[in-house]
Amino acid sequence: MIWDELEPGLARLAADGLQRRRRTLDSPCGPTAVVDGRSRVAFCSNDYLGLAHHPAIVAAAQTAAARWGVGSGASHVVSGHLRPHAELEERLAAFVGRERALYFTTGYMANLAIAPALLERNDAIFADKLNHASLIDAALLARAEHLRYPHCDVDALASRLQRSQARRKLILTDAVFSMDGDLAPLPELFELAERYDAWLVVDDAHGFGVLGPGGQGSIAHCGLPPSPRLILMGTLGKAAGVSGAFVAGDQRVIEWLMQRARPYIFTTASSPMIAAALLASLELIAAGDERRAHLRHLIARWQAGSRDLPWQALPSATAIQPLVIGGNDAAVSLAERLWAHGLWVPAIRPPTVPVGSARLRITLSAAHSAAQVDSLITALHACARDERA
Repeated sequence: MIWDELEPGLARLAADGLQRRRRTLDSPCGPTAVVDGRSRVAFCSNDYLGLAHHPAIVAAAQTAAARWGVGSGASHVVSGHLRPHAELEERLAAFVGRERALYFTTGYMANLAIAPALLERNDAIFADKLNHASLIDAALLARAEHLRYPHCDVDALASRLQRSQARRKLILTDAVFSMDGDLAPLPELFELAERYDAWLVVDDAHGFGVLGPGGQGSIAHCGLPPSPRLILMGTLGKAAGVSGAFVAGDQRVIEWLMQRARPYIFTTASSPMIAAALLASLELIAAGDERRAHLRHLIARWQAGSRDLPWQALPSATAIQPLVIGGNDAAVSLAERLWAHGLWVPAIRPPTVPVGSARLRITLSAAHSAAQVDSLITALHACARDERA
């Protein structure tokens, strides 16, 4: 039977230390989590500003549910585009300084929408090798030539662009890379897009709300000017604390996506109460300089305390602070030892990261305290002493 191959396949995943495990929380998203009846300090979530359980956002969702209900009932292009959706798109466009924005149910869907709608078989995508899985899948769906360049290697990208005879070109990159925490060279990428008449699509999942003036994101952080060739995707389930995503850019590009992007046209619109919650979240992000300053303080505190650890702490100025362990079993073992210390830190293994670079993906939040970060540093040093003993 065709399913008979699944059991040995699952056994291989377990033997290779690659089997994923879900944990069920009995508490809201926050710096502490109740899991399996135990309280743990969590360094797992992407709730970078600590907004996922903010009372103002919860209240906005409750009020909207009473006014608009909980379901939209149809696709945005049929009858599912309610007033909160429209207001959210207007507010998002103004927030990031673009002509127009389109709201999607998830970031994965937003990424799957862009390249396949803009490109065809005779076109080419130039993609960073460490791009998120959704960007890789988008490139495959586009059916255009898919050319990958070494991570953040601007010279290699320029060489590929120069040699390309494609009718249309699109540079595709994360802004903040989700497993390394580093920032793409956006000014250099934009210059290449200008030079070779290409679109530049930037996935700012991990920069929106955290970087730039007022949390406007990585594009504002890098000072890129408005341009019809620049397309921004931002997710709303990380620093914004809710769910969904948006694509923002030139009015013509956004109209084209609304007309042609299958992940937008052929799916039910998200709940109007989510859109209302996001409107409240945007106000908190715009007024969140104190939260961002506290997050930067925690990042500096972690980096100072982790310098003498025997594992490689990757250079990152963002809330994502990876600690590369190497082998799969070693990463899982260290995560389990931290769990015994009352800390929840996920072990990330291939294929999410390259073979031999399994790591702890430590994510910091403005909701964490300095004492909680210190407890992580102390526990890691204790684990290092145990390994040396």
